[in-house]
Amino acid sequence: MTFAALQPLADRSALFTALRQDALVSATDELGPHRWDADMTAGTITFTAEADAERRLVTTAHLIATIAPGPRSLLWAWAHPQGDAQGVAGQLRAYGAEHGISELSEPELAFPADASGDDEWIAAAAHTIGGVAVEITGRAPYYSAPVGGGTRAVFLLDAPLPAPTVASAVPTLPRILSGLALPDARTSVWDLARLAGWNLVWADEAYSGATLSDATGSAAFRFDEQARIIGIEGSLAPQA
Repeated sequence: MTFAALQPLADRSALFTALRQDALVSATDELGPHRWDADMTAGTITFTAEADAERRLVTTAHLIATIAPGPRSLLWAWAHPQGDAQGVAGQLRAYGAEHGISELSEPELAFPADASGDDEWIAAAAHTIGGVAVEITGRAPYYSAPVGGGTRAVFLLDAPLPAPTVASAVPTLPRILSGLALPDARTSVWDLARLAGWNLVWADEAYSGATLSDATGSAAFRFDEQARIIGIEGSLAPQA
């Protein structure tokens, strides 16, 4: 556990977040071995193929937070002297103020007393913060970048990736779910539909299943008594 008060937000968006992170990985994998470069003045992160500098993936990057081992704290980007309090990062502060979540509305968040604060813990914390930012803003994917001295920066990216569709998600979901722990899978499926802009219809009043759909097709999820996903059946829409 990293920041316990924020984890439920990251858990809620976990399925949608994982799909968008997978899309980013697929896009950068197409470059082969590559590097990333951040231009804070231009507000971009660029992924460039090492074999051919003309092959690039250019994204608009919104700094959300930095997580540093020295002070053992997270600093929200809206609180940084050069940060944009009214920008994307500011949406997290506004959400925290509206919903009474002080961990989002205070400028700096100390590590939990029992946190190791090592590289592994900070990387995990960065993924939690990325999921929180996706949940609140609806933007994805995020990128966790090492910026020196053990510090990590978390960015939300506006990337030229295909929009998520049911048809593209159905073949990908079994692989993603095999490596993803969902504390409340039923809620994560609901949130996937919300964030992706898909339709959702519950199977019954017991919420034993849900069908997600868009113009490309539908996906029927089945849940067990512990709200775990026990099956997905997809159907593609007829092509004109």
